[in-house]
Amino acid sequence: MRGISHCQYSAVVFVTAVALSPTSPYIVSQQFHTSTSSKNFVAERDRTKIPDNYKWNLTDVYPDDDAWRTAKQKLIAEFFQIETFRGRVTESPLTLFQCLDLVSTLGKEFSRLYCYASMNSDLDTRNATHLGMKQEMGAIGAEFAAKSSFIEPEILKVDKATIDDFIKREPKLEIYRHGLYETLRRKEHTGTEGEEKIIADASLMSDAPNTIYGIFSNADFPFTEIEMSDGKKVKLDQAAFALHKSAPNREDRKKVFAAYFGKLNEFRRTFGANLYAELKKNMFYMRARKYNSCLEHTLDGGNIPVAVYKGLIENVNANLATFHRYLNLRKRMLGVDELHYYDLYAPLVKDLDLQYTIEEANEQVLESLALLGDEYVNVSRKCLSERWVDVFPNDGKRSGAYSNGGVYDVHPYILLNYNGKFDDVSTLTHELGHTMHSYFSNKHQPYPTSHYSIFVTEVASTFNEALLMDYMLKTIKDDSVRLSLLGNYLDGIRGTVFRQVQFSEFELKIHETAENGEALTGETFSELYDSINKRYYGHDKGVCVVDDEIKVEWAHIPHFYYHFYVYQYATSFTASAALSEQVLAGDKEVTKRYMQLLSAGGSDYPIELLKKAGVDMTTSLPFELTMKKMNRVMDEMEGILARMKMG
Repeated sequence: MRGISHCQYSAVVFVTAVALSPTSPYIVSQQFHTSTSSKNFVAERDRTKIPDNYKWNLTDVYPDDDAWRTAKQKLIAEFFQIETFRGRVTESPLTLFQCLDLVSTLGKEFSRLYCYASMNSDLDTRNATHLGMKQEMGAIGAEFAAKSSFIEPEILKVDKATIDDFIKREPKLEIYRHGLYETLRRKEHTGTEGEEKIIADASLMSDAPNTIYGIFSNADFPFTEIEMSDGKKVKLDQAAFALHKSAPNREDRKKVFAAYFGKLNEFRRTFGANLYAELKKNMFYMRARKYNSCLEHTLDGGNIPVAVYKGLIENVNANLATFHRYLNLRKRMLGVDELHYYDLYAPLVKDLDLQYTIEEANEQVLESLALLGDEYVNVSRKCLSERWVDVFPNDGKRSGAYSNGGVYDVHPYILLNYNGKFDDVSTLTHELGHTMHSYFSNKHQPYPTSHYSIFVTEVASTFNEALLMDYMLKTIKDDSVRLSLLGNYLDGIRGTVFRQVQFSEFELKIHETAENGEALTGETFSELYDSINKRYYGHDKGVCVVDDEIKVEWAHIPHFYYHFYVYQYATSFTASAALSEQVLAGDKEVTKRYMQLLSAGGSDYPIELLKKAGVDMTTSLPFELTMKKMNRVMDEMEGILARMKMG
């Protein structure tokens, strides 16, 4: 679905990078009043013809590219100051504070520079200037990490008692307490000064697989063109696929899936070689950091037990019967003899094509958020009206959507690809949830603790979705529309829980295969993906036919280049489901704790922050509650269907 990712350059400096969405284009928009309808720009691919009020205002970050270059040179010129602390990091409480404060300040400016270059590049991935600026920041980030690589090893020469004494004697160190404790916790995985420099220097090449994938899949891929049943010719790029995969005409859907994945399959060897390079990169860092597996390495960054990841996969596999009940309900509502994979995005209610302009979506979303208080709603309105959002697809624009909260002193930004469906309204509130999480964390936390863990990233976004669904169901009484909305909720569980855990299982399998020394090719990836996908969708049980071309869907998922990221969509969804049910029931204390969670940033480990909010993710209870709600929704839908049949 959608998300935020963070890059860590040292134990105490976090640089927020771009966030991706794994599957469809999820969007947020702006609220403004104009005589021109926003829907006129859904199909407009020439960016110059899209009004500015639908576009980012990146001058909030830097006035122009020249100002960016000036700030970049200033940052580089200040790197020498880091060296003045070599051999002195822990000589006194004040020296430790000055060292950490310098690196934090430089890190904040690096993040601002990186975000400006990255976001400009995402608006047109074909633009060589902004791509070059983004690549420059990658090299500068590697240099930054290398120059500060001695800091952690020097901190590790003292113990926790010394750190506590330093903080007592120098209160300004308090904001670095959690980061310092985290450095001590990971002592056995931290190398010598020389080893840390080598690991830092390796980042010069570590982003290659993801960068190559992004350029190839967004800018250079030879997307195929097909003719729809109405005679319209469509170039099936990623945004067009996201739009037309839900075409009401079944033959159109079948053609769209066959053509899109058929073209991907032609390049499976290239995609396969690139993804294998990503796995080998992950293995390098796993071995350099002395972990037993890539999974253990990744999860340890947030102090997440491996059992949480594997337990989630076990829970989903144990509840595939509930998932298959949903698929059979979809089959019944579509009125098809045999459900196919290309039917999964089709509108559940015939002759009901819900369309929303951005203005309509904005108002519905803002109304649905009222339970979270005036400040939440007012800042959301500001986000939607003051060009924090880039709304529509355009040629060369990065696919999908994300919320980027990395410019600490400005405000978050949202990249979208808006298509005007109800799913887009849901995505509007989803991305807004990310943005508000970043906004409140940046507002209430100092920079060193402002960056929240990706483990809690999707809580705010899916929480917002739950509020929107509740609002829509309370305001709409028509059975057909309610069926569509309830079906959309189930589609959300399919996409956020079952689909993401399916991806997680595939990701774990390919890493384990690579760690065992087995080579992986495009064909191998397809075989592994096909096997897992067919099990989830009950292919062999006759629940849903997974057509042969779907085996290459792994090449369509950018999140496989953000290793072990997607499981957090499912954990966050189940956590937010448990919290939102209580908020919707009017529990003011839970609402207060939830707002505290949004403001907590990375001041504690994510498992602990969620416990303070009232959810224990080390147990299966949040998942069990989600399955119960899913079955309640299906009960209600079946009741409506029975009532409509009687009528």
